[in-house]
Formats: sequence, structure tokens, C-alpha cells
Amino acid sequence: MKHKTGTRKQWLTARLKLLKAEKELTRRSDKLSILRQKLPWVRIDKEYQFETDEGSASLIDLFRGRSQLLVYHFMFGPDYTAGCPACSSIADGFNGFVVHLANHDVTLSAVSRAPLTKLHAYKKRMGWTFPWASSLGSDFNSDFNVWFNEEQQRKGGIEYNYRREAVAHKPVGKQRARKRHLRDDQTTGAEKFAAMTGTDVATYTRERPGMSAFMLEDGVVYHTYSTYARGLDVLWGMYQWLDRAPKGRNEMDLWFRRHDEYD
Repeated sequence: MKHKTGTRKQWLTARLKLLKAEKELTRRSDKLSILRQKLPWVRIDKEYQFETDEGSASLIDLFRGRSQLLVYHFMFGPDYTAGCPACSSIADGFNGFVVHLANHDVTLSAVSRAPLTKLHAYKKRMGWTFPWASSLGSDFNSDFNVWFNEEQQRKGGIEYNYRREAVAHKPVGKQRARKRHLRDDQTTGAEKFAAMTGTDVATYTRERPGMSAFMLEDGVVYHTYSTYARGLDVLWGMYQWLDRAPKGRNEMDLWFRRHDEYD
């Protein structure tokens, strides 16, 4: 790849111009953080039940004695044989900072619909130690728009990332997804990831990624924030580093995989 070169003086001039844009972005990000905190809290009266390492748990139990809870909606359905590779890449960073959050009155927990035994096995394989709860049998994933049933999928009843999705024109078969190279295309990306989770595309895409924030105050749980899709980019540490590498993300196909699958 050809790229212009220059002197140190030319680089510094360009860098100072970029620095101005970076500072503007940082200030905008600070303002966005304040706007997030100003969102109205929504009281949660519904009882949700989870399975955790400590046994059956309520949503309040997931706080683990702290006042704030951050949930990563990890794509791992009951029919998956392994967790979503993209979610796995994001979760690779959790072990390092979960302890820091815990010591700042914030609990971070992943939540998935797969049974706890599957989560345990995959967690051991990946070498993770952060809390991970199973919501199987609960409405939690459905209520927070990260799981949809077959009827919603067929009839266009999916509302994800604050918009309603169109009905797929092509019916998705039950065959295993084909493994193939892909470009920036949702369908082929879904096929590749479905194959990596041991499912077909329809089953794979009924689960969705996201994160939600909750507050516990005077014994009452409030939902304060949720984000999905590209809103998770800033939580994906790998890409934050790549955005600062000489070639950037430089993605011509789906290059990453689970951390124990590289040669």
C-alpha cells in the first residue's frame, strides 16, 4: 500500500491539526457521558430469575452488594456449541478491569441464554473469571431486545438497536452455515459466525449483542441505559488499538477468531 511520506516537521504540523480534532472528539464524548447520566431511570418491577455460580439469583443479586450493575448481553444461545466469536473478543478484556469496576461500586456481569453448564465449560476454555449468569427461561433477554423468537424473525417483529428490522426476503434454511470469506456484509458475516457457533444463520441471529446499565437505590432496581450494535465499539478494546495502528482496522475479510483458535 502506497502512503505519503514526509519530514518530522511535516508530520508534526499534521499531527497538531489532528490533535485539535481529537480534542474536539474528547470534549464531545465528555458531553455525551453527561447526557447518558441524565437519561430518566426506569423502575423495574418484573422479577427476573438467573442461574449463577452461587445458585439461583434475582436481578438484585447480580449487583453483588454494589449499587451499579453493567450487563454485557453475550450472544450464547441454548443451541450454540460455543459463544459468539465477536462477543468473545470483547469479553477477552473483562478479566483485567472487572476488579477495578468492583472497587468503584460497579459490578460487571455477562448474561446469556445458554444453560449455566455450557457457560461454565466455555468460560473455562477461554480462561475467564468474570461473573456470567444464565437467563434461560427468563424474559430478561427478550425484554432488553437481545433475543427474538422464530415468529418475530419470520414476520418482521424484531426491534433491535432502536429500529424495526425488515423481514428477510430469503427464508433462512436449517442447514449449517457455510464457512467462507466475507466482506462488510451482514449476511455473509452471520453465516461465518453461525458456523463458528455450531448453528444455522436463523438460530444464530435470534441472539443479539448489547450492554445495559442498572442502578440499585433503596432496594429498587432501575434501568438507566442500553446500547447495541456499533454502540459497543468503544467497549471493544481490540478495535480501539487498531484504530490507532498505521493501517487502521484494515479488514478485507473476517480475520479474527477466538483467542485459542489462532495458529
